[in-house]
Amino acid sequence: MMTENDPARGLREFPSRHDFLIAIDSDGCAFDTMEIKHKECFIPNIIKHFGLQAVSRYARQAAEFVNLYSKWRGINRFPALIRTLDLLRERREVAQRGVSIVELPATRAWLAGESKPGNPALRAAVEAADAAARDELQRVLSWSEAVNATIAEIVAGVPPYPFVRESIQRASAQADIIVVSATPGEALLREWAEHDLARYTAVIAGQEMGTKAEHLRLANSRGYQPERVLMIGDAPGDLEAARANGARFYPIRPGDEARSWQQLFDGGLDRFLTGQYDGQYEAGQIAGFQALLPDTPPWQR
Repeated sequence: MMTENDPARGLREFPSRHDFLIAIDSDGCAFDTMEIKHKECFIPNIIKHFGLQAVSRYARQAAEFVNLYSKWRGINRFPALIRTLDLLRERREVAQRGVSIVELPATRAWLAGESKPGNPALRAAVEAADAAARDELQRVLSWSEAVNATIAEIVAGVPPYPFVRESIQRASAQADIIVVSATPGEALLREWAEHDLARYTAVIAGQEMGTKAEHLRLANSRGYQPERVLMIGDAPGDLEAARANGARFYPIRPGDEARSWQQLFDGGLDRFLTGQYDGQYEAGQIAGFQALLPDTPPWQR
């Protein structure tokens, strides 16, 4: 599915068997892995690698808000790290403790020019960087690699949400299924294979293949009609990816995932596959979803 020189080749060349395309996010959407990954893998490594032990309570609050409970839920790990540190820097309690929060200027510059922000691209940036930027980029890379190692060690045996398997099995008879995610591809392949869902997919696309919007754009080069492309996701970035490609969107509501999938299985999927997934139905789904994810953290309200 992926080659070293062209990681997105699988999205460009997968064999299309149906007239419909369904793209599914993974963490927090198909699998209940968002909480364990962020609370047990990402956040402890943020605290360790960026010297936040003295303000660990506030670091946890900021990282959980950004990655789980806000409109930034589901964004790529590197911009999420920067937003977490920015929120921390603004907190009075952090300043009172005299803790200095790194600003990561080289990482910001790298992100501004990188379309596929993952560990492979960051390793290349470290090798190409001058001495002033290299230490910072290596620090961020070490953090990201430690996150992956912790996930591989801790995250296992987390099944898909109820009605995920049933929905995918039904949909795969009439639609090509792809996974689109900001998670590294290795972890995605492991998790989808562990639960015997990989066999229903044409492509499993992780961060190395680009953004979710790019995933959809590349997959849509197979010639699907826009109204026959559906993005299923749990984050505003999933909605943005759908809108950028003229696709339909079905939200998996954070905190109400099982019922969201059951509603898709019971009616939403048939609506989509029979051409009845109209604007009014979609708008109602999206409105309820967006109301769950604020842009202001609770300590600022």
